Amino acid sequence: MTRLILATRNAGKVTELRAILSDAGLPHELVGADAYPEIPDVKETGVTFAENALLKAHALARATGLPAIADDSGLCVDVLNGAPGIFSARWAGAHGDDKANLDLLLAQLSDIDDPHRGAHFACAAALALPDGTERVVEGRLRGTLRHAPSGTGGFGYDPILQPEGDTRTCAELTPAEKNAISHRGQAFRALVPFIRALTT
Repeated sequence: MTRLILATRNAGKVTELRAILSDAGLPHELVGADAYPEIPDVKETGVTFAENALLKAHALARATGLPAIADDSGLCVDVLNGAPGIFSARWAGAHGDDKANLDLLLAQLSDIDDPHRGAHFACAAALALPDGTERVVEGRLRGTLRHAPSGTGGFGYDPILQPEGDTRTCAELTPAEKNAISHRGQAFRALVPFIRALTT
């Protein structure tokens, strides 16, 4: 069984991606970056989701000698010209403070009416091998932003994005429902053929 390193220390993301990749029939063992605590976190200095995903995947592949997959994802709000975008995880300042990020974004959009609250989740997923081979694909989930969080599932901005065609937020979907439509699910399913071809 080939071990794949997932370039994140976010336990929720590791669980989500394990489910997506196992549903696709990949026989790989998927471990998060926590399995290699001696490897420092990679600075996300890219200006696009794809650049940041590739930076993380290449760094982990070089450090471990194993295939690495990484993603960079975020919420892109129409009236904010695509922000917070690549800054989604640190929109309120501290990286990964979901509540602060949500509160700040909702405050910034407090006077925006429903017809103008369009947004989408975007995800770039990258595979990098130790020899420098790389593949990157993207996925997108379109929806509208609620005025207040709803639901206890998921993470990040899931409690405020209501996908097109649904009456629930991403945080109100079951994990299987979310994976079936999510930006991350789309991107990683598109990456599966490359993972299978390059690592088996």
